[in-house]
Amino acid sequence: MLAFASGVSARLNLRKQDVEAVLTLLGEGATIPFIARYRKDKTGALDEVQVQAIQDEANALKEFAERKAFIEKTITEQGKMTEFLQSKIDAALTLAELEDLYLPYKPKRKTKAQTARENGLEPLANLLLEQGNTNLAEVAASHINEQVKTVDEALQGARDIISELVNEHAEVRAGMRRLFEQTATVQSKVLADKEAEAAKYKDYFEFSEPISKIPSHRLLAIMRGFMEGVLRMVITPVEEDAIALAEKQFVKANNEAADHVKKAVKDAWRRLLHPSLESEFRMALKTKADEEAINVFAENLRQLLLSSPLGSKRLLAIDPGYRTGCKTVCLDEQGNLLKTGLIYIHENNNRLVDAEHTVRNLIKTYNLQCIAIGDGTAGRETEGFIKKLNLGLPVFLVNEDGASIYSASAIAREEFPEEDITVRGAVSIGRRLMDPLAELVKIDPKSIGVGQYQHDVNQVRLKERLDQTVISCVNTVGVNLNTASKHLLSYVSGIGPSIAENIISYRKEVGKFTSRKQLMKVPRLGNKAYEQCAGFLRIKDGEDPLDASAVHPEVYAIIGKMANDIGTDVKSLIGNDELVKKIEPKKYITAEIGEHTLRDIINELKKPGLDPRSEAQQFEFAAIYSIDDVKPGMIVPGVVTNLTRFGAFVDIGVKQDGLVHVSEISHKYITDPNEVLKLNQQVMVKVTEVDAARKRIALSIKQTQEPEARTKQGPPKPKQFSGGKPAPKKEEAPVSMNDALSALKNKFSR
Repeated sequence: MLAFASGVSARLNLRKQDVEAVLTLLGEGATIPFIARYRKDKTGALDEVQVQAIQDEANALKEFAERKAFIEKTITEQGKMTEFLQSKIDAALTLAELEDLYLPYKPKRKTKAQTARENGLEPLANLLLEQGNTNLAEVAASHINEQVKTVDEALQGARDIISELVNEHAEVRAGMRRLFEQTATVQSKVLADKEAEAAKYKDYFEFSEPISKIPSHRLLAIMRGFMEGVLRMVITPVEEDAIALAEKQFVKANNEAADHVKKAVKDAWRRLLHPSLESEFRMALKTKADEEAINVFAENLRQLLLSSPLGSKRLLAIDPGYRTGCKTVCLDEQGNLLKTGLIYIHENNNRLVDAEHTVRNLIKTYNLQCIAIGDGTAGRETEGFIKKLNLGLPVFLVNEDGASIYSASAIAREEFPEEDITVRGAVSIGRRLMDPLAELVKIDPKSIGVGQYQHDVNQVRLKERLDQTVISCVNTVGVNLNTASKHLLSYVSGIGPSIAENIISYRKEVGKFTSRKQLMKVPRLGNKAYEQCAGFLRIKDGEDPLDASAVHPEVYAIIGKMANDIGTDVKSLIGNDELVKKIEPKKYITAEIGEHTLRDIINELKKPGLDPRSEAQQFEFAAIYSIDDVKPGMIVPGVVTNLTRFGAFVDIGVKQDGLVHVSEISHKYITDPNEVLKLNQQVMVKVTEVDAARKRIALSIKQTQEPEARTKQGPPKPKQFSGGKPAPKKEEAPVSMNDALSALKNKFSR
């Protein structure tokens, strides 16, 4: 991959030496989190995003080089390679240019032009292209044979040959491609008799927008309607402009022969060029829209995975229910299951007294410190019951989306083989409050519900990107080696599922790890894996205090020397800001350890093992419990549960999330809600519209704020909360406020 360093450097505007360092490390088996965290001196402190971009660009250049070599080999084997063609191929910068040059030599199914050539009509086609003043009827008649019966058939065959030449002309295709890029529009129209079936796509019944301006969510909505067979979709520039462009290349005169060439050009456009380029641009636009939607999903997932944890607390977790009761589980500080039970609190009978007694007894018996309640069905009502007990404990509504997926999964069955799915679901709710990251990694990200058009995008690319996001988050936070599940361990740099399984087995057989060095005794965890994973694994209260930090073992000796030089020991140095200030980092620069690494060491010594996540905070919804309680004009608190390009979904404590359209988020112009909002952020919202029948709530953030104050203070600072449930997994063609709100209708009508 080093051969592509120059190209990657130019494309990404990065120093070549840094790119070469990254590609070398990747070639040696280093992971992206490891490179970004522990090899800053070699890479110029490139972050994970930049390292990932280098890897992606290098792979793209490799693919281009391989395709170029294949094309050259194929044309050469046909005996048709010329110096001029080779120079054209060498000058090509994109796959599209390569494919245009290869098109005339590409094996293809039998075409009209090939049939015409076999019938001996190529000389007639060449004559037409010369566009001289010739008696065409007489010349065409001379080409009549058993396969060509008439003059018209001869001329048609000649035009077919010309049409193919026009289609395969690299300069014409390049010009057409520029025309598409600059002037083409995406057009959609409802199919006859499909109006009712396509009601959710009403904004696209008669629609047109330039491809250079159409946002991803509109394109994906149109494509969904197209795939469902209710919309007709066309991508095209003005036909007259396209034909004129090709005629400029091929029409040289104003006579009968030129008229035939014009007919061939028009046929080439309609039958060959337009379908080909439309397909190409549909794919390109889809890829671009997919990438944007995947970026939205990945960013939302990152924010969700890095949600504030409550930390190690003994807690009561409740999975609410009406008729079937509320499942209760008690968990210790490590999330181990202590006790299960069932209470009934939504019936007006003596069971309420029993439920109160049970809850108070559980809290006393197991010395519980807080209460986690799932925010799904009956969640708010259960919260109300618990708060009326005045237990003196913090109560959290926890996003339970995906808990049911986990409870029925093989992972849950393996963790709790003797418990039913209701117990597993309640455990997941409790653990998610303690450490969202550790619990959410057990669930397929697509089941968490924070995506935009996640079912319409390239699923392979989506999975790849989401896996990258999970890996990044896990390694950013770090993992407790003695408490982490194998599923969490499997995402640590250098550790896959099999090594994670071996770590768990070793832990069960030998006991807790007391030193990072013990990792070398784990089967199949060799030197390379140890190098990659050690810095991301934490051991609290171990033999070496540095094992609880993000400091990599490879620099322990340097820290020992630092401590010795200022007359102390490592244990005393860690966390002691006054002692750390005495260290002179430049004294310890070596060929392997530079300023970036030393800066990280100093920061880590000041605050070892610092969790980048803030602690979970309680959150109070307003006293509204259903959409019937929501009235226009209300100003209520809410929690951002999903961010899309067209707006933000906000949980205000009722069964339906409300939508804040992007135009109602800020007094300043924004195109992306992420500019001012974050997932799980607390916001004040004003209810602007309620449609109880269709389960729609329209909200505004900016109407709760003064424009002047907004300008001076900027966007509200993100604050993490545990409440809230993600918005719909599939939005239905949102463009306007009303159309975006239809996403909610579709969620609850299915």
